[in-house]
Amino acid sequence: MPELLYCGVFKDDEDVLGAVKECREAGFDIHDVYTPYAVHGLDRAMGLPFSKITWVTFGCGLGGLTFGLSLMTYVTDYDWAMNVGGKSSLPFPAFVPVLFELTVLIGGLCTMLGLFIFCRLYPGKNPKMKHPRLTDDRFMIAVKKNQNFNIGRASELFRKFHAEQMLDLDSEYDCFASQGGTS
Repeated sequence: MPELLYCGVFKDDEDVLGAVKECREAGFDIHDVYTPYAVHGLDRAMGLPFSKITWVTFGCGLGGLTFGLSLMTYVTDYDWAMNVGGKSSLPFPAFVPVLFELTVLIGGLCTMLGLFIFCRLYPGKNPKMKHPRLTDDRFMIAVKKNQNFNIGRASELFRKFHAEQMLDLDSEYDCFASQGGTS
């Protein structure tokens, strides 16, 4: 069952950041904030927990480093050991560039896959746009209409931060559905 939302549309990222902070202070339950680009500090203003993506990147990068070091150690010291001029069979300085590249490659690929999994992004997913200009130049705050909601207070708060439009929508609303697509 879709949730009922009260949305404010803004032109400026500083206005939306201030409005989000005041919405949290007023006790409103924020459904989501839609922005055309990343807004610094918005995740903290919304009260979101730290991202799990950093741990995915760290773990997979460490895994790439471990795999590379294990493989090169096995090959140079056990499987194909060569005594060249009495030097060590583990030339660690020669391993450094390869280990660095494996760490970055595996960490980066897993970060991308982890992002897709955590955000539930998959091929063929149909996004639901709440406003036709959200990916262009507009910002939107969607507040849940529940027992903590007061439409007068929400409207006053949105107007204080120069909201150009206020809408009543449900969480399943898609502004492009009636036009037959997103083009």
